[in-house]
Amino acid sequence: MAEETVRELRSSFAAGRTRPAEWRAAQLKALVRLIDEKEADITAALHDDLAKPHMESYLHEISLAKSSCKFALNGLKNWMKPEKVPAAITTFPSSAQIVPEPLGVVLIISAWNYPFMLSIDPVIGAIAAGNAVVLKPSELAPATSSMLAKLLPEYVDSTCIKVVEGGVTETTELLEQRWDKIFYTGSGTVGRIVLAAAAKHLTPVALELGGKCPVIVDSNVDLHVAVKRIAVGKWGCNNGQACIAPDYIITTKSFAPELVDSLKGVLERFYGKDPLESTDLSRIVNSKHFQRLTELVEEKKVAEKIVYGGQTDEKRLKIAPTILLDVPQDTALMTGEIFGPYLPIVTVEKIEDSIDLINTKTKPLAAYLFTKNKKLQQDFVANVPAGGMLVNDVALHVANPYLPFGGVGDSGTGSYHGKFSFDCFTHKKAVLIRGFGGEAGARYPPYTPEKQKILRGLINGSFIALILALLGFPREGR
Repeated sequence: MAEETVRELRSSFAAGRTRPAEWRAAQLKALVRLIDEKEADITAALHDDLAKPHMESYLHEISLAKSSCKFALNGLKNWMKPEKVPAAITTFPSSAQIVPEPLGVVLIISAWNYPFMLSIDPVIGAIAAGNAVVLKPSELAPATSSMLAKLLPEYVDSTCIKVVEGGVTETTELLEQRWDKIFYTGSGTVGRIVLAAAAKHLTPVALELGGKCPVIVDSNVDLHVAVKRIAVGKWGCNNGQACIAPDYIITTKSFAPELVDSLKGVLERFYGKDPLESTDLSRIVNSKHFQRLTELVEEKKVAEKIVYGGQTDEKRLKIAPTILLDVPQDTALMTGEIFGPYLPIVTVEKIEDSIDLINTKTKPLAAYLFTKNKKLQQDFVANVPAGGMLVNDVALHVANPYLPFGGVGDSGTGSYHGKFSFDCFTHKKAVLIRGFGGEAGARYPPYTPEKQKILRGLINGSFIALILALLGFPREGR
């Protein structure tokens, strides 16, 4: 099945169907129509998979996907143009350009936590770049996967863009094929499997993974505003099931009690006295992840650190927003990515110590800082390696199409969003064009001392050597 799918797409790509700007624009416009006409279907699927609140579905998935399509449509013609670049003195006279060309047939493996947005957004980049595409949605979000498999062929060119559903078996079969690029969003564990499979064919890979995203909170902030932003970035992003959601907070010992009290007040205003009954909180994706999360806090030395929340409802797969204070660093909660509604607070003596603490862990996908201290801000930007960072807010950097979104180290490789999505699925081909003039005899053997002198001068940028070379010195017969 997978082999046949790839063969069909290679045939379409080889025929040149995906290369014209008109084809690319038509597919992007079709995606905009799909989003407009099927918003109710998309919202229903997201609710089936994650009990995702309708407003959250619109803000974080539907509207962002539509904006991404429109951004690509507006930029497409300019992105496709060859970029003229200077030619070197050693190739004078000549012209040079960088020509963007599609990679070919690409595989996109999506994630379950934002199953619509994380499927469509890379597809937009692949289409804009002129590729044929296979989308493999996550089987852990079956309603969205089924919806994409049904609706996409109704809107886009199904000879060039295909959806393949299934689980581990189907994904494994897809990974056995030769692709021109693989784009994977998900866990580091599966990311390593994808990378190993790609290595067999020397296939380039973009990995959008995760990590423990830290939030430094200084004591000089507007605490009410900061806490609201942290709360909506944690629990308002799929109840913490987001790769860019805050994973833990770092603050000073002296400021922690005030921060905890403020978080408690904001959470009660957001989600009520019984957050398990709130319709504004997503549920945990499935029983396996529910079990994983509950086990993280069952250990006594973790459970006793809960200062707010902790309620669960296994039948409905609900876990309430939970705050913990000074959990031991050697626990599973503090060593692995949480990807759920727990938010531990780590305390330090001085806020400046937080940077060193972050750097004892693997490089995060996102890092956040709340402060009015410009020196701390400069040190944070300069000394914390992260896929991206945001000062005095959470998660909003992903909404700027002029910023690349991607990880570093364990949090991923490669980036996308906006033009970076186009670049992700494009080969930038170097093209140098010369005529038959400007023949420099010094470049050809035998390499006499005179020729070597002129060649060395050319390489070192000597104008005199260039004139001598163009005049044909040293003279020699044909």
